[in-house]
Amino acid sequence: MWIVTEEEATRLLELSDACTAIEATFAAMARGEARNFPVVREALGYADALYGFKSGFDASNHALGLKAGGYWPGNADKGLTNHQSSVFLFDPDTGMPTALVAGNYLTAMRTAAACAVSINQLARNNARTLGIIGAGHQAPFQLRAAAAQRDFERILSWNPTAPGQDRLAEVAQEEGLAFSAVERDELAAEADVIVTITSCFEPLLTRDQIRPGTHIACMGTDTVGKQELDPAIVAAARVFTDEPAQAAHLGECQHAVGAGLLDAQSLAPIGTVITGEHAGRSAADDITLFDGTGVGLQDLAVAAHVVRRAQETGRGRRVELQ
Repeated sequence: MWIVTEEEATRLLELSDACTAIEATFAAMARGEARNFPVVREALGYADALYGFKSGFDASNHALGLKAGGYWPGNADKGLTNHQSSVFLFDPDTGMPTALVAGNYLTAMRTAAACAVSINQLARNNARTLGIIGAGHQAPFQLRAAAAQRDFERILSWNPTAPGQDRLAEVAQEEGLAFSAVERDELAAEADVIVTITSCFEPLLTRDQIRPGTHIACMGTDTVGKQELDPAIVAAARVFTDEPAQAAHLGECQHAVGAGLLDAQSLAPIGTVITGEHAGRSAADDITLFDGTGVGLQDLAVAAHVVRRAQETGRGRRVELQ
């Protein structure tokens, strides 16, 4: 069994490899070769923490396993990341555990990669302005991944809670992109692609703010009650998601579905665009939307890649369990 630490995982997973792995996973899901198992998510009743499991099996790359972890809101005061997780992989032929991989960096990268895949598949080719709503721990990962998908010229940022955009500005500079902290009206009016990555429970953008042709990647809503958009935006868009049933229940789509503005059966997996089964964007003025709720197969895909790289490069540690 291979054990890979957080530091080693950071060295072993490149953004381009994460994007390739996530795209392949979404395609395998669309072909029926991979499926996610029901999610377990519970409040501990201790430390205000949420804890759960995401799991699944991808027959296309023999990735079987689970991610265990959750959210501890007090961790920031301890110098730790609020989101904590670990990924366990198993041999699908025998059930024997094959790897334990620290999952914090992997979670950030697989989330960013899913956003990037949606931009690559759905955004207009001439998109030049990227808007980022939110400036927390995940936002810099989203910026880097999104910026690699089009020839963006500038980044517009708005944070709903406090300014706190210094790190985003640094990342934009590292990417050679102009950066401006703006109000949300300006961001919505000028951005060709908008990425939302917050933990909000109210709409941050309204339908009349969204221009024709915009692609929106909603990456923050992953729990019942969370919300980043006016449901009318979702209803007006061509909507794609990682897992339609999950998106209708706890993703950004939950509010439009609940209000009767969107038929849950109409949600299209992003994987069907990758495989060519679905056309995706059909016109330049389409509003396209990706509801990225996060699924266990994403975690397994990047963890499996990291383990392969660890074995190839001699990193990590092998232990015998028997």
